[in-house]
Amino acid sequence: MEDVLSIYEKEQPEGVIVQFGGQTPLNIAEELAAAGVRILGTSPASIAMAEDRDLFRHRMEELDIPMPESGMATNIEEALAIAEEIGYPVMVRPSFVLGGRGMEVVHNADMLRQYVATAVLVTPERPILVDRFLQNAIEAEADALADGSTAFVPAVMEHIELAGVHSGDSACVIPPVTLSPEHLATIGEYTRKIARELDVVGLINVQLAIENDIVYVLEANPRASRTVPLVSKVCGLSMARLATRLMLGEGLPELALRPMRIPHYGVKEAVFPFGMFPEVDPILGPEMRSTGEVLGLADSYGLAFYKAEEAAKPALPTQGTVLISVAEKNDTVLEIGRRFAALGFRIRATEGTQRFLAEHGIPAVAIRKLAEGRPNIIDEIVNRNIDIVLNTPLGHRSHADDSYLRKAAIQYKVPYITTLSAAVASVEGIAAGRAGSGQVRSLQSYHADIAYE
Repeated sequence: MEDVLSIYEKEQPEGVIVQFGGQTPLNIAEELAAAGVRILGTSPASIAMAEDRDLFRHRMEELDIPMPESGMATNIEEALAIAEEIGYPVMVRPSFVLGGRGMEVVHNADMLRQYVATAVLVTPERPILVDRFLQNAIEAEADALADGSTAFVPAVMEHIELAGVHSGDSACVIPPVTLSPEHLATIGEYTRKIARELDVVGLINVQLAIENDIVYVLEANPRASRTVPLVSKVCGLSMARLATRLMLGEGLPELALRPMRIPHYGVKEAVFPFGMFPEVDPILGPEMRSTGEVLGLADSYGLAFYKAEEAAKPALPTQGTVLISVAEKNDTVLEIGRRFAALGFRIRATEGTQRFLAEHGIPAVAIRKLAEGRPNIIDEIVNRNIDIVLNTPLGHRSHADDSYLRKAAIQYKVPYITTLSAAVASVEGIAAGRAGSGQVRSLQSYHADIAYE
């Protein structure tokens, strides 16, 4: 706060933009305004409304926009009562946090007690939010430009990981590959309503999830999100430049923006530091763990995903052996198994998964888990006999049980997949990579192919 004020007093600028610095500037926006600093764009009062999760929820109810059932707790008894009413698992998070810090999926009352005792300081001034955790939901987000009366949404991003993984850690694709036109229209409508209600001038990021055909709003951030550069590159728009013009007084009509149809795909993949921390379990959750991100651009979704993985490292293999160990046994697993087999991959699988695949005519050789004797999964990874791992932990126990497998994959630089949606994308990517990664294309040539309505 004092650093910013010192610079402000020295430079005497027309005003200060707080939207391009993530969460930190938003947290000091009210203090800056109280010290006489002119905040350009969205007002500190609107920022505070979006940050106060209880206030934001009431506004969403007034706008008839669904949010997951939740409650605010100022002590452990309140938190337990809310969780009991909503039903486990629940997502718990403190107010005003950066990068999902302190957010956790809690599966029972004991975990909730432990969370409140160790994770965060809960006070009436700093309550925690207890949300119903949306299981098997598809998450999406929208970055929009707003002028206080309306908003323009250039594109919606679909997360490749399911809801529950922090948006900064989830791979995502523009334009979406599985969202229906109806859901996309709803996301656009909700984003415009929220931007208008919060009186946003500049940028806003809205996070959403789709469960059982219902679009839920998870949160809205009246600032540039980390995806703004990606949207800018994929859509051929300089979002930061346009937002600055809006903050300096221009309206959206003056920017002459038009809805667009994007013929190519952009896949964002997060980059993680797990290789530096061999003892850390690389399972993803609501607390952000990535330290960077990359973008893959191509004419097909599969190839864009393959390029993104190649940049994030380790690259997807185009041949070899896949290890499959999944908690859920469903048609998607069979489809993934068939496609790996069709690509010529040898399939190794843990006992239950191997039996399931074999029953449906997919050849797979059983592999022992750590406690089942030698040679086991770790031996095969150490001996370089596994080229890619698909392991989907389901529930709290299997998250802990399979941590040795994830750590070994990271240590020996074996590509590792934890969700079926990412596995489907990986199979498509491997097929596209096998077909050839295509010619290098300039960003300008991608942008020239965008069709405007």
